[in-house]
Amino acid sequence: MPWILGGLAVVLVAAVVAGVLVFTGGDETAGTAQGGPAAGEAAPGQQADTPKGQQPGTIKLPEGGTATLVRRELTPDGTLPIPEGLDEATWWGAGLGASKGAALLSGHVNWKGKKGPFDELWRSRNGQEVSVIDSSGGQWLYKVTDIVTVHKDDLPAQAAELFGQDGDHRLVLVTCGGDYVGGTDGYRDNRIVTAELVKRP
Repeated sequence: MPWILGGLAVVLVAAVVAGVLVFTGGDETAGTAQGGPAAGEAAPGQQADTPKGQQPGTIKLPEGGTATLVRRELTPDGTLPIPEGLDEATWWGAGLGASKGAALLSGHVNWKGKKGPFDELWRSRNGQEVSVIDSSGGQWLYKVTDIVTVHKDDLPAQAAELFGQDGDHRLVLVTCGGDYVGGTDGYRDNRIVTAELVKRP
């Protein structure tokens, strides 16, 4: 029944939010769950440079920071595994150029005293471009259209709008920041940058 499917979608988004709350900042111990890229999506490990100077299977942020895309799915307890370190971004949800839904990429703001590429999200501006190179070397360009800072206590109420798999396709970049509060939350806030697709291979 439709309402059951809708309820499942809400549960799934809530589970992703639970992961986002804890996997995007500070010096957390890296998760061990593994996942492979879906067909046609970016995959790490290819060494040849593309003509644009960006490695296949990576995201390049407006200031030039890059991270390898690592596909992850929810663990049995409903959380999304954290990236292995500063040079990785966890990817959940829609694929590149999907007809609808959010492609959620999350990276550490810092790790063991060093800033990560996703620290750039705290300086993002509307209109900036984000480049993703897929596994075959094709470039997908997204343009930043929305930037919000959300207290982690308020994030679940906005989860469906920000991370849902309904609505227009978009790239959603997430990291932590604000005051460091420790515990399971790490940082107090999440920085969430949304971008729309403007060019495909």
